[in-house]
Amino acid sequence: MVIVVTGGTRGIGRGLAEHFTGQGHQVVVCGSKDGDVSDRRQVQAVWDAAVRRHGRVDMWINNAGITQSRLPLWELSADEAERVVDVNLLGVINGCSVALSGMTVQGHGHVWNMEGLGSDGRAVAGLAVYGATKRALTYLTRALAKEVPKGVSVGLLSPGMVITDLLLSDLTPRTRKVYDILADRVETVTPWLAEQAIAKAANGAHVRWLTTSKVIARFATAPFTKRKVVP
Repeated sequence: MVIVVTGGTRGIGRGLAEHFTGQGHQVVVCGSKDGDVSDRRQVQAVWDAAVRRHGRVDMWINNAGITQSRLPLWELSADEAERVVDVNLLGVINGCSVALSGMTVQGHGHVWNMEGLGSDGRAVAGLAVYGATKRALTYLTRALAKEVPKGVSVGLLSPGMVITDLLLSDLTPRTRKVYDILADRVETVTPWLAEQAIAKAANGAHVRWLTTSKVIARFATAPFTKRKVVP
């Protein structure tokens, strides 16, 4: 299988790429140095390079994303707000457009979009722009599932809370306690997520690592365990 992973040079994207490669898949990694996902021409160049090298793209994972400074919206600079929207939302729109167009021509393929905080509608103070982009990403994916032609599909991957630079940028004494209860390390989540991405690549699929039942169980057992995942 030929798989493209955007944001594949660090965190979850890197973990997915390494696992796919270890399983014998051909992986094309797109990091910030390989192209700006907010520029559709650069995203198209990634697709074209993958097809030239491998002849096709079977799966495309839109994982590239950035967070924002934890500030009220009116204190966030226009440049930072626009960059978050450009990468997290416009970048996914571009990735979906390029990948789904190419997959329609080749007659097959699946696109996964990576969810994050805000995707489920939960609002968190100081992360209005980031959360809004992730909420929009979920709607976008569900709408695309109604548009794609036969043989082409799209779905959502939800890794939950994963200890990455993005998550740790919001680390405080309060969030540390929550992260130690709910978060997991990249090496714990990505092998499972990668296997599910292959096994459940169906139109409208929604793969979740941190389910509601898992959240309830972890909070219920927190007083009796010494779970520590934050470095």
